[in-house]
Amino acid sequence: MAGKMTGMKVKLYVMDAATGKVLAGQKNASLSRSAESIDATSKDNVGYWKEAIAGFKEWSVDADGAYVESDEAFGVLEAAFLNSENVDIYLEFPSGARYEGNATITDFSLELPFDDLVSYGLSFQGNGALALVPAV
Repeated sequence: MAGKMTGMKVKLYVMDAATGKVLAGQKNASLSRSAESIDATSKDNVGYWKEAIAGFKEWSVDADGAYVESDEAFGVLEAAFLNSENVDIYLEFPSGARYEGNATITDFSLELPFDDLVSYGLSFQGNGALALVPAV
């Protein structure tokens, strides 16, 4: 089937002013989206089936990778975290389509093992809507 791809082709970017900077050393990323379910069941539901409607939605991104000390995108994240500021991020596919939004950095870890690569772990909690921007 056409259209299948590996995750290595999807990259996480951090916005700095109006320019997206790819996060160097990235190995893994995951996008999670969820919606609350609001119970709309009433006594007049036919056949006594429960009814639900969608409530508030939320999204988050988790990523990890090999730490690159000179990476500009990592520097933007470092400054934002230290200053308690949100960041604009996006996940971009090879086609140019992307998921983008504003997020709070909720986890920003560095692993410093004795016998392995220095690595980072990041968690972003979405602030407002996640947009799906089609390829141009």
